[in-house]
Amino acid sequence: MPSIKVYIKKISSKSDFKLPNYETKGAAGMDLSADIESEVILKPLERSLIPTGIAISLPKDLEAQIRPRSGLAIKHGITLLNTPGTIDSDYRGEIKVILVNLSNDNYTIKPQDRIAQIVFSRFVTGEFDIVENLDETDRGESGFGSTGK
Repeated sequence: MPSIKVYIKKISSKSDFKLPNYETKGAAGMDLSADIESEVILKPLERSLIPTGIAISLPKDLEAQIRPRSGLAIKHGITLLNTPGTIDSDYRGEIKVILVNLSNDNYTIKPQDRIAQIVFSRFVTGEFDIVENLDETDRGESGFGSTGK
């Protein structure tokens, strides 16, 4: 499987700090851990910005997408706002994750808990060309729910 070089800077001062890593050989995302001093309790419908203790430098044609962990979502109702979050190639600050509790119960985030995953993706830039009319398609202007029940 092809790989890319991503430079990572450890911002955390903790000795038990965990670098992001792939949990299985076929994983697309590396797990990110909470770099917090003490537990954070997320109440129902509450959100919190959780630091990861890292900053990265990406090649110019890559973005890093921050995505939820499926186990946290299905088991506890914990997901991410602004998902997938985009880390641009020119951003050098600490990666932080916006966690939200969509369950009816409090959820406790402990130091070093795996809270999200990071996936690297190539992208292209675009430029707009203003026109009077767009090309015709079978769908046309039919929107939300127009292609199914």
